[in-house]
Amino acid sequence: MRIDVFSIFRFLATVVSGLILFAGAAWGTAALYYTGHRAFAILFGIIGLISIVALVLRVRIWSVVSIVAFLVGFGILLAWWSTIKPSNSRDWQPDVARIATSTIEGDLVTIRDIRYLDYRTETDYTVRYYDKTYDLRELNSLDLISVYWMGPAIAHLFVSFGFGDKDHLAISAELRKEKGESYSAITGLFKQFELYYVVADERDVIRVRTDFRNPQEEVYLYRTRVPPENVRKLLLDYLKSINHLATEPEFYNTLTSNCTTNIFLHARAFPNRVHYNWKLLMSGYTPEYMYELGALDTSLPFEELKRRSYVNDRAHAAGDSPDFSQLIRRDLPMPR
Repeated sequence: MRIDVFSIFRFLATVVSGLILFAGAAWGTAALYYTGHRAFAILFGIIGLISIVALVLRVRIWSVVSIVAFLVGFGILLAWWSTIKPSNSRDWQPDVARIATSTIEGDLVTIRDIRYLDYRTETDYTVRYYDKTYDLRELNSLDLISVYWMGPAIAHLFVSFGFGDKDHLAISAELRKEKGESYSAITGLFKQFELYYVVADERDVIRVRTDFRNPQEEVYLYRTRVPPENVRKLLLDYLKSINHLATEPEFYNTLTSNCTTNIFLHARAFPNRVHYNWKLLMSGYTPEYMYELGALDTSLPFEELKRRSYVNDRAHAAGDSPDFSQLIRRDLPMPR
């Protein structure tokens, strides 16, 4: 039995070309649809579908014409896509209307516009901001907070920096919503939200999740084993990005620029520790990955550590106390 190498090659070329056309058509159609150009999305999708069918059925004239038309349209789409730029000047929701900034003088860091939303309900709150100066010589701890609302695989992650166990500063990479907008993982793939760093009082970013959202979210606070010099590098790297976003906005992206990827982007402050792992993509398992790296308390089995790091009940009890951060950390497992 003779093997027709040319036929096999032609078949593989058709399959690869079809997959490329399908990926381009799917992305382009979605990009046009989620940016509000629905008529163009339908037209682009139809051209892409005709190109794929003509390619598979080997209708030569139609395949050439349709593929050329698709490629021209795709090129125009990419050129238009490149003109969509992020902005800091939109009609923002009140909770993200102001951007934190910082200045550094020696060991002293002054952060302006630290957010503290005084919640009555999730959507009814008083917006407050304050400025505070922190002494980097007192910076001695880093905590990882993971928040679950839709099962074990997906979590929102953010960090909190501790200064002598007295002051804690939470920083959370999130999307910046305009008035009337709501979160969508799909929409977040198509330049619809700007990236926003919530620099906040812990009573804001933790209590809204444990006390005011319905249904309430599950919040875990993990003390980490990170040397103070690396915690300092990490904070300074965060502040550098925060200042940059104040003048050079960037887009949030559900896959490439989200709460988890930004944490590990900043982890370059102490390289050779974190490598890509599927548990970074499935953010709910990221604390387990950090445990495997030895960054958490490994004297306990991970499931026991997770159980003891649950802080919802502690947050309920602490309420709006000025000692909120100390109260929710009391007796939490602490790495040696």
